[in-house]
Amino acid sequence: MVVGNAMNGGTAEALGPERLVWIYTQMFRIREFEERVKSTFTDHPGIIRGHTHLADGAEASIVGCIAALAPGDQILTSYRCHGYPIALGTDTKLMMAEIYGKANGLCGGLGGSMHLYDPPRGLLGGSGIVAQHLPHAAGAAWVAQIRHRGEAIVCFFGDGASKQGAFHESLNIASLWKLPVVYVMENNNYNSRTRTDQEDANAAAGEPLSTKAKAYAMEGITVDGGDPVVVYATMTEALARARAGEGPTLVESLVYRLSAHGNLIAPPGVPLRYPDHEAIAIFGNRAEYEAALRGDPVPRFRHRLVIDGTLRDVDADSIEAAARAEIDEAQRFALDSPWPEPDSGLRYVYA
Repeated sequence: MVVGNAMNGGTAEALGPERLVWIYTQMFRIREFEERVKSTFTDHPGIIRGHTHLADGAEASIVGCIAALAPGDQILTSYRCHGYPIALGTDTKLMMAEIYGKANGLCGGLGGSMHLYDPPRGLLGGSGIVAQHLPHAAGAAWVAQIRHRGEAIVCFFGDGASKQGAFHESLNIASLWKLPVVYVMENNNYNSRTRTDQEDANAAAGEPLSTKAKAYAMEGITVDGGDPVVVYATMTEALARARAGEGPTLVESLVYRLSAHGNLIAPPGVPLRYPDHEAIAIFGNRAEYEAALRGDPVPRFRHRLVIDGTLRDVDADSIEAAARAEIDEAQRFALDSPWPEPDSGLRYVYA
């Protein structure tokens, strides 16, 4: 099933103006945070060690999903994980400090960009290994099923994970046991630098990818991930099925990755591998990329809210200014924070 635009339908009315503005606010906060992480590589070289994987372009999908959660629900994410805790309410100062590897970061500087973790807000963690966390989500859903408290699990991953054995094993057991879990595949068009639909051994077979759900007798839905209201409506229904004991759903959310696969600082004199937006246009298709920029979900959603009278331009400007100030503060906090003591790296090593 493919679900299209529902912005002007009953779902938007049911959400109400306050919730719609909340959705836009979280989308912009995520975008500002990701842009600041990216600029750190050039403005403060050496602060971030290794890769970061950004989710600019997926904000509508992320926030639409989070908006559908109920108290007690929990989520697991892939390594492209910064946006979810922001929408859940995690302190952006602690997040930035963690990405910078600082001692007072969210995980004490031990997790970094790919392993954010905030259980009190329902985030069970991000995984740096493709599809590793899908079985973990099935396990968490089994716990929720045993508890009988009406809680559900949402597992976020990319289209590349559908090529892993863990994907198929997890969907199989989740369907067999009718586990209360929703699997959200955020299809951002690229597996690193390979288009998802490319006829290549490294691409993912099946179009749309939500059809893979049929093999496991579960609901499969493809949605416009650029419209948070469509995503919210789809997730609300999927979570209701999960809570009612009707089993899992595979939601394929179509987004477009507006940054390179990962940002990485190279040694002096060596060119950056994936430095900026242009990387997508270079190893993808410039016309395709420019079209994606024109469909950027953040300004697109602001425009919709202004046009329908939900949000005034002046109020949208205030939201954006507040987000920039918040991320300014988060970055200052992270830059001023201390590095961990060397022996802290062994604190949680047991074997």
